[in-house]
Amino acid sequence: MTAVYVLWLRELRRYVRSRVQIVASLGQPCLYLIALGFGLGPTFQKAGNGSYLQFVAPGVIGMTILFSSVFSGIGLLWDRQFGFLKETLVAPVPRLNLMLGKTLGGATVAMIQGVLMLAIACLIGFRPVSLLQIPVGLAFMALIAIVFAALGTAIGSLLEDMQGFQLTMNFLVMPIFFLSGALYPLAGLPGAMAVVTWFDPLAYGVDGLRAALIATTHFGPLHDLAALGAFAAAFLAFGSWSFSRIQV
Repeated sequence: MTAVYVLWLRELRRYVRSRVQIVASLGQPCLYLIALGFGLGPTFQKAGNGSYLQFVAPGVIGMTILFSSVFSGIGLLWDRQFGFLKETLVAPVPRLNLMLGKTLGGATVAMIQGVLMLAIACLIGFRPVSLLQIPVGLAFMALIAIVFAALGTAIGSLLEDMQGFQLTMNFLVMPIFFLSGALYPLAGLPGAMAVVTWFDPLAYGVDGLRAALIATTHFGPLHDLAALGAFAAAFLAFGSWSFSRIQV
């Protein structure tokens, strides 16, 4: 477990030292939150759905965690390029521990950014229905972070160049985000599109956040919890397999 802690701490230190990354990574979510939250607010309210800022804030928080956690896998490519990964892999430590350390480090960074985004949302007008439900929301945020950090680590283990990783992630991340219901309600979608959302992990994460923060749900919080747990287990297993195949 020492290796897990060391790699977790390394990812956290890398993030804390990069103040530019902290600010830049929150720029796009803030743009979505402010531009869409206030821009589409009157239209959403006229449709009888209440405040769009209240609706979209959990989706933007989920988006922040998604982007941060899944792109944490790029750290593997940096480590491979500069030789740190080779030094780590030759150590007498199970590779499962190494993979868990990288994944938990990426998930922790994503959680920090998610909490910062929640604080920003509250500053501009978002209001959770109950402060007692915030810990439940944090639990869903942690699950989202673990799911996508494991996916990022798995894909980072299989690829060997930055360009391939970025292209692959963009190919996966944008559909995951736009099909999650982060920006629109899932109720009333066309049949084929509704079926696709069932296989989108972020859809359950965003729905769980809405259930906790604004008491609105599409699947149900227990369903969301079970689905995220299953995705986390599957991606951690996939990540462990792909990490074990890295050639020293």
